[in-house]
Amino acid sequence: MANIMEQLAFSLSLVAPIFFIISLGYIFKRLKWTNANFNDVASRLVFNVALPAMLFLSIATADHNFSQATEFLAFSVVMTVIFFLFCIASTKLALKGNPDHGVLIQGSFRANTAIIGIAYVENAYGSQGLALAAIYVAVITVIYNIQAVICLSPRSAGSKLQSTKTIFINLAKNPLIIAIALGVVVSLLNITLPPVIVDTGNYLSRIALPLALLCTGGSLDFRMMREEKKPTWFAASNKLMVAPFAFTLIGYLYGFRGLELGILFFMNAAPVAAASYAMTQAAGANTTLSANIIGLTTLFSSVTVCVGSLVLKVLGLI
Repeated sequence: MANIMEQLAFSLSLVAPIFFIISLGYIFKRLKWTNANFNDVASRLVFNVALPAMLFLSIATADHNFSQATEFLAFSVVMTVIFFLFCIASTKLALKGNPDHGVLIQGSFRANTAIIGIAYVENAYGSQGLALAAIYVAVITVIYNIQAVICLSPRSAGSKLQSTKTIFINLAKNPLIIAIALGVVVSLLNITLPPVIVDTGNYLSRIALPLALLCTGGSLDFRMMREEKKPTWFAASNKLMVAPFAFTLIGYLYGFRGLELGILFFMNAAPVAAASYAMTQAAGANTTLSANIIGLTTLFSSVTVCVGSLVLKVLGLI
């Protein structure tokens, strides 16, 4: 009994800080201490400076053999593609005739790995976990964007080709991917960073996740969740229940344990990424439904992570 209580305390310690900071972001917006302009400016600061600094340092200064992660990353890519195909099939079967299949499919598979997933992994494993998680984010972000183009783009071949080209251009300019790639280069070449760069990066790193989570809370609008409840709950169930269960179970059967299995669980139990809203808007699709899915999964992700991490910890798998 005492052991179970210890594991429960561990699980709560993972989700409580993240849940409370997101809640504070929402409360600050309601109190008008922050507004849409603050969220926009702060999000740009996080995305372009603070989060890249954190991911770069976590890789460049980590004692981790990334060549040994090839199998884990290949498995993650294959599973992400398979789950995407599952989301297409299940959405078309469960919600026949719904005009928003693309939005629902994206809301079923696209996780907020770069902010909330990273936060879960950091709470669970510290800097060692962050290094491998950052590589996971870089690889899976590319896959997510390709899949988003497939499910959201117009049916004409020319439109899809143009969308795909735009996505790859944006990925090449993505500060997170650039920072992760530079971190891998520094790590592989065994370059020792000057202390001033490490110290400066550490200062920026400390603001990355708290500010990102505050912005996540500040962007939530639960009034939108009154509309289209059935499709919203369907996509949220795929994201918060089916995805973490499938990735973790198949990862376990494949042979992953500890850090790798934990990353598979935490990354796929993260809520839907806010980037899915921007993709939906750019495609001219149902932005209200997209916002609903983001809000609902953000609200309940802590429950999934708490329960799931408790089970995995009690079983001694993470």
